[in-house]
Amino acid sequence: MKEFFRLLRFVRPYALALGASVIFMAVAGWAHAMIALLVRPILDRVLNPASPEAPVELIRVFGRPIYLDQFVPPQIHNVWTMVAFGILSIFLLKGICDYVGNYLVNYTGISAITDLRQRVFDHVLKQDVSFFETHSTGRLMSSIMIDIDKIQVAVSHILADLLRQTFTALGLLYVVLHTDWKLSLVSLTVLPIVLVPTVRIGRRIRRTTRKAQDHAAELNQILQESLGGHHVVKSFTSESYVSRKFRQAARRFRLESLKYVAQQALATPMIEFFGALTIVGLLTYARDQIKAGAMTSGEFMTFVIALLMLYEPVKRLAGIHNIFQQAIGAAQRVFEYLDTQERIRDRPGAAPLARFRDSIRFENVSFHYPHSPDGFRLREINLEVNRGEVVALVGPSGAGKTTLANLVPRFYDVTSGAIRIDGRDIREYRLAHLRRMISVVAQDTFLFNDTVTGNLLCGRRDATKEEVREAARNALAEEFILQLPQGYDTVIGERGTKLSGGQRQRIAIARALLKNAPILILDEATSHLDTESEMLVQQALSNLMAHRTVIVIAHRLSTVRRADKIVVLDAGRIVETGTHAELVAAGGVYQRLHEMQFLEADPLVNP
Repeated sequence: MKEFFRLLRFVRPYALALGASVIFMAVAGWAHAMIALLVRPILDRVLNPASPEAPVELIRVFGRPIYLDQFVPPQIHNVWTMVAFGILSIFLLKGICDYVGNYLVNYTGISAITDLRQRVFDHVLKQDVSFFETHSTGRLMSSIMIDIDKIQVAVSHILADLLRQTFTALGLLYVVLHTDWKLSLVSLTVLPIVLVPTVRIGRRIRRTTRKAQDHAAELNQILQESLGGHHVVKSFTSESYVSRKFRQAARRFRLESLKYVAQQALATPMIEFFGALTIVGLLTYARDQIKAGAMTSGEFMTFVIALLMLYEPVKRLAGIHNIFQQAIGAAQRVFEYLDTQERIRDRPGAAPLARFRDSIRFENVSFHYPHSPDGFRLREINLEVNRGEVVALVGPSGAGKTTLANLVPRFYDVTSGAIRIDGRDIREYRLAHLRRMISVVAQDTFLFNDTVTGNLLCGRRDATKEEVREAARNALAEEFILQLPQGYDTVIGERGTKLSGGQRQRIAIARALLKNAPILILDEATSHLDTESEMLVQQALSNLMAHRTVIVIAHRLSTVRRADKIVVLDAGRIVETGTHAELVAAGGVYQRLHEMQFLEADPLVNP
């Protein structure tokens, strides 16, 4: 019930539409029940020519008879025309109310679940990097799409059916009780025998659904990884391995899905069998009652038809209950994501950061990854990056260069110590303001399956067309952009697959230029490029780095020789700091790395 009430919060903004749908569904349900009441006048009056002329009684409410004559024009006050008019009117009323009620409840359900999906997406998007390290993309996609789709079915189509069948059942229950309440009580004693096991089946369905959803997420993960990494699959001829892995996951999903089908279908034959037993008993009883004159055949048929019609909504309600259990199972997983606390967020009273004036200072900074407390650590980092400086972070692989740089835009928060910008702890600034001050160009450039312009506007959404083109020119990207089929309006494919590595890097540089942030982080921005592409990217980077405070991460020491300060990290600690000449002369880690590389390359930056 906890998940159910949480779902109702998303329905609250659409309460008016839901309330109106309940009214229309109630009218439609009662109109459906009225169909059973017309059986009696049809059998006793229309199909019995010997019946006396008298008002056609439909039902008694608190002992007062309600006549069909009251609802038809006086001009057609004969039995057949009144019954025919009643049939047409009831079906018309039922159809209109069912249509409007069905639309309103689906409007409510789909709108509420659209809001829920947006809330989950926004919440997941705000999580820190460690969240995405522990939750695979495929599983997140499965929850946001497939699990929420199951909830949407339950709160739109199935909720409409729930209202329809509930009001129909209530109307028919009134009819059978009014016709013969003693006989009704005897007939309805089978309902608890059916409903109790149905509820227990529903609980099993919820557990089975959770397992099936886990296997569906596993399938989604394998699919996403296999398609996204199709080059790796092909190059290692791993098609058969990936296919076998997918098949095994699909079999597990099939097994749990079939369990759900078997459990969900069990309620229907139970209800139908007990319903048949009830009808056999009723026929035996009614034969004697009609012979004794205690009941007319019309009254009995009204009762039997109403009872048979009642079993249908009861059977549907049992199936609806099972589908709601499936939706609750999906909701549990979705709400688990919503309940995940954001590790990186604004503190109460966080200050704005309008501009960068002075320096970035690391004060006794230590860090370990949240989910690996015994793994890699940064230890007691003390470093100052002054405004306008180019500071290079170098060291062997795994030394902590990228980890240290990722602490500046708060992709992670420090475990102890503090990083200060202009003397203030970055955790005291508004997160959005902090990140507006920083541009990142990484070695693995991520581009969206969008146009060139769309990708560049990620840097600044309000940029003009001319500003976009100027950023591209300064990044030495406009020449190849104009050669694309639609120029700036060319869709560049998923992750920019239609572009070369150098072209992707220059798009990333243009994006950073357009953002125009005063602090720049370059993480191996030229590491995977050929010589020609590297030269172009280096020229573009020189334009990008002008008049900015830059933190450069590099393995190739030739690219950082002219940095203002070179910081050497090893095993999570700063072991050396100085200029290129000072560090080569010192004979430490940097000098050893320099000798190993035998490089005489052009420097990345001009002083």
